[in-house]
Amino acid sequence: MTRKTVRIAMNGVTGRMGYRQHLVRSILALREQGGLDLGDGTVLWPEPVLVGRREHALKALAERHGLDEANISTDVDAVLADDSVDIFFDAAMTSGREEVLKKAIAAGKHIYTEKPTATGLDGAIELARLAREKGVKSGVVQDKLFLPGLLKLKRLIDGGFFGRILSVRGEFGYWVFEGDWQEAQRPSWNYRSEDGGGIVVDMFPHWEYVLHELFGRVTSVSALATTHIPTRWDENGKPYDATADDSAYGIFEIEGGIVAQINSSWDVRVNRDELVEFQVDGTEGSAVAGLRNCRVQHRSSTPKPVWNPDLPATYSFRDQWQEVPDNTEFDNGFKVQWELFLKHVYAGADYHWDLLAGARGVQMAELGLASSAEGRRLDVPEISL
Repeated sequence: MTRKTVRIAMNGVTGRMGYRQHLVRSILALREQGGLDLGDGTVLWPEPVLVGRREHALKALAERHGLDEANISTDVDAVLADDSVDIFFDAAMTSGREEVLKKAIAAGKHIYTEKPTATGLDGAIELARLAREKGVKSGVVQDKLFLPGLLKLKRLIDGGFFGRILSVRGEFGYWVFEGDWQEAQRPSWNYRSEDGGGIVVDMFPHWEYVLHELFGRVTSVSALATTHIPTRWDENGKPYDATADDSAYGIFEIEGGIVAQINSSWDVRVNRDELVEFQVDGTEGSAVAGLRNCRVQHRSSTPKPVWNPDLPATYSFRDQWQEVPDNTEFDNGFKVQWELFLKHVYAGADYHWDLLAGARGVQMAELGLASSAEGRRLDVPEISL
């Protein structure tokens, strides 16, 4: 076996997502398993270069995980000028992403990034165009496609379980504390539109790729975005105006006649099995998929409920569904997509979750906000370079 070291600049690893999912559970997990076997006698050894604004936080991460302090930097431009760095990854604040990705592309780095890729569709398309012209490869995180629950759902779709799919209903969210009497679970910038915050910007790109990959291209969107909680408290305990939407209610039409309805909220208390669930109804059967689990009810075993509000129900509707077995081992979804991207860059493996796919997510968020502001249904044009 030949070991090939790959230096990956990781911008924003002091944040929750950049640290937990991308550094610890993806890149460091790959190192713990001995690298990534490309299948041709080569093993990739990822060498993370930690990039951020707070040097003391970067040093603490390096010390915690036994990484060389020489591989930390608060100077993005210097890292991009380093020819030994092959890949630039960004999980920093959304508001600065477009600018730093342009710099990385100009420096000839392959791009892997969280979403949204830009604050507007024009910028997102420009990034995809620049990457193509420069000849660099790109990938956008679309982690929910690799969740065990959605992988089981994809298995059902591919196996023809549903017959003709009629509708999709999604529920996502949980209560994010305001920050006054209990610490908030999300950073304050998420609730300031001027800093790139908002649940539409955060979640509609997810819903675009989930719907697109599982059911088909979204052809129209109708949305209502609102700010239910107008005042929150920041990391220093100071109150601030929440200028970004914290809840959104969307209806998405999908090619072929499927209708999807997805509620997204940081102001909802959870009364479901998982933080996100999708119910898919078809002529031959239905399924409810969450992060890890998936339950089904086939046409042949569907009971015949009778509406009678005068009598209490003597049975549990949930007990009438059947659990879909794992039938395989599921790895961390973020790590799986990192592996696919690295194989795409270094072994030429197929990969289509690129910056253009990321632009579709930006488009969905942009149209969702416009639909809410204008109070009308909007068509979703196809985009291309």
